[in-house]
Amino acid sequence: MAISSFTSPMLLLPLVLLLAISTTTQANDPDILTDFVTPNSSSVDASFFTYSGLRNFYNPDQKNFTVVKASMKEFPALNGQSVSYAVLQFPPAAVNPPHTHPRAAELLVVMMGTLEVGFVDTTNVLYNQTLQEGDMFVFPKGLVHFQYNRNHNQSAIAVSAFGSANAGLLSVPKSVFTTGIDENVLAMSFKTDVPTVQKIELGNVV
Repeated sequence: MAISSFTSPMLLLPLVLLLAISTTTQANDPDILTDFVTPNSSSVDASFFTYSGLRNFYNPDQKNFTVVKASMKEFPALNGQSVSYAVLQFPPAAVNPPHTHPRAAELLVVMMGTLEVGFVDTTNVLYNQTLQEGDMFVFPKGLVHFQYNRNHNQSAIAVSAFGSANAGLLSVPKSVFTTGIDENVLAMSFKTDVPTVQKIELGNVV
């Protein structure tokens, strides 16, 4: 007896693929069905759409790398808008350690000073560049990247835009050395010894 066309493997395969594609989870911000998302739209005024957290962000006496964010957490009006900002201040010789943003690409523009920046792709190729004032650099979504102020005498300031209201942050040093991964695993992975790993763990991991 002939196999029914409804049970033929050759016909079922396209259907399975179609279902898999249609149920794939989106990694980007979901589309909203209203003009904006608010806790209580009846009591909203223009102040809800205003954020003053970036005022006076620059501190000439700052000794460590700092970030002032305007993401959905700090600025709820960004919910559903697929955009956020951050202002990065680099004192002389400061670094923003290797990290990733799992939910957004990052577009950085240097506003003051110079920065050495770079990212590593999934084939372990490094793309790095030295940026001057006014230069822009894009870090693709999910890839490990860094910024470094190589100048030991001048601060640098940059502004970053993200294609998500909640880009997320995964710091490589913190995720590796402060989360309880077995020290023997770390020593073997980094081709060093346990005492060296312990020194790093006891140090100031940014």
